[in-house]
Amino acid sequence: MRFVYFTHSIASCWNHGNVHFLRGILRELRGRGHAVRIFEPRDGWSRANLVGDHGGAPLAAFSAGFPELTPEFYEGAARPQAMLEPMLDGADVVIVHEWTDPLLVAAVGRARRGGSFLLFFHDTHHRTVSDPEAIRAFDLSGYDGVLAFGAAVAEIYRRRGWGERAFVWHEAADVRLFRPPAVETNRQGLVWVGNWGDGERSAELATFLLRPAVAAGLALDVFGVRYPGEARTAIAQHGGRYRGWLANAKVAETFGRYLATIHVPRRFYAQALPGIPTIRVFEALACGIPFVSAPWEDSEGLFRPGEDYLVARSEDEMTNHLRALAGDPDLRARLAANGLRTIAERHTCAHRVDALLSIIDRIQRPARRGAA
Repeated sequence: MRFVYFTHSIASCWNHGNVHFLRGILRELRGRGHAVRIFEPRDGWSRANLVGDHGGAPLAAFSAGFPELTPEFYEGAARPQAMLEPMLDGADVVIVHEWTDPLLVAAVGRARRGGSFLLFFHDTHHRTVSDPEAIRAFDLSGYDGVLAFGAAVAEIYRRRGWGERAFVWHEAADVRLFRPPAVETNRQGLVWVGNWGDGERSAELATFLLRPAVAAGLALDVFGVRYPGEARTAIAQHGGRYRGWLANAKVAETFGRYLATIHVPRRFYAQALPGIPTIRVFEALACGIPFVSAPWEDSEGLFRPGEDYLVARSEDEMTNHLRALAGDPDLRARLAANGLRTIAERHTCAHRVDALLSIIDRIQRPARRGAA
């Protein structure tokens, strides 16, 4: 089949977590012989910030590391209908990510009415609850379905009339990239890889990361972007080191140097949208690094809490878990092995491509029956 995907960026992972999963999915589709075209705005926010902070070197590194993923650029979306015809020519399946200009989202929907391709809206964010008006502003009337990255998000679309056309399509690990180190070295300390965002989990980071690291006697390195001065000061006051942006392609080798990592979900995912993990959960498990999660309800049963990872419901419990991980290599090995098994059995990008192809078949089946 011929796939077209509209993304905010495929080359930049600067504060753009969805691209971790997207790269793996598109590589998997291409590996199975499907044709893939990737479109992104030339002036995308993530790409502009990456270049502004680090110049062109990260983009060159992406091209070298992902030669099969070459984006095609478009200039804004002021006249979307005029530019869409060559972009959609010959497409069988078109997927539009929710971080796409609403004008373009609507224009692709209008093109669907006169085309033969299937059209999906891909929602991988908490805006359905944090900024519902922004989602309602999208004209999705021409779309065949919604791909939601968790059951809680899919349920919101179902309540808005999408019914069975709102599909749960979880994120997953690209195991071509995320895997344990080929040779184990002497792991030390604690690592956190995550962006500051809008400060919606600043209290949680102090409670479940900064203070427990100090209490457990573990050196802490923090990677990510958009950390304001007060956040960097807090990290330093707790003995941690703020290391800045880390290319997602470098995360696996970085995880391989540390004893453990922490999962602190954003408040929207811990409260309003329970059951949706961050992409780092999939990636950490795939890399075989033990981790402890702050309070988070795995309501969809994606993992095995207590077996794949440990759960801390308080600051003291987090400290105790970190001490246990630091002093018990058997515990670390058991968690790593369990997590790797769960990813291999259920949560790779190959599993998600299987799910996508099944969704496509499910939508096409009534049409095929009607044609017969």
